[in-house]
Amino acid sequence: MNDIKKISSLHSTPEESSGFLLWRVSTKWRSSIEDILKPLNLTHPQFVVLATVWWLTKSSANVSQAEIGRHAGLDPNTTSQILRGLETKAFVARKRSADDRSKYPTLTIPGAECLARALPAVELADAQFFSVLNHDESTMLMKILQKLI
Repeated sequence: MNDIKKISSLHSTPEESSGFLLWRVSTKWRSSIEDILKPLNLTHPQFVVLATVWWLTKSSANVSQAEIGRHAGLDPNTTSQILRGLETKAFVARKRSADDRSKYPTLTIPGAECLARALPAVELADAQFFSVLNHDESTMLMKILQKLI
């Protein structure tokens, strides 16, 4: 029972841990985004993949499922599952390559219509969430996040 006293931390409180703070901020932010997406029949991961498909296919018609996953920071299995769910909702179509090894997702008309509603709503939610930061803090946060990525 005294084993709890053997546990040590570099921090005297959780609020001194950057990992803990990042967890708390990301959980709070994600919750605000999920509230926006629920009425649109999208989960947050589905929104990210849907938006990624749009961003990447704007300039290139054949973007592989693997490329979409890498850009979104998702492993191949998770990417495939999310795309399968988006395909079931008729938000994306996945065509196979000639060698039948790769899949190339594209937005469907219902997917584009959904994203046209979701993207501005998410961007507004982001703006509201981060509005507690002044311009310099916001710029610094973007630089920090980009560096961590």
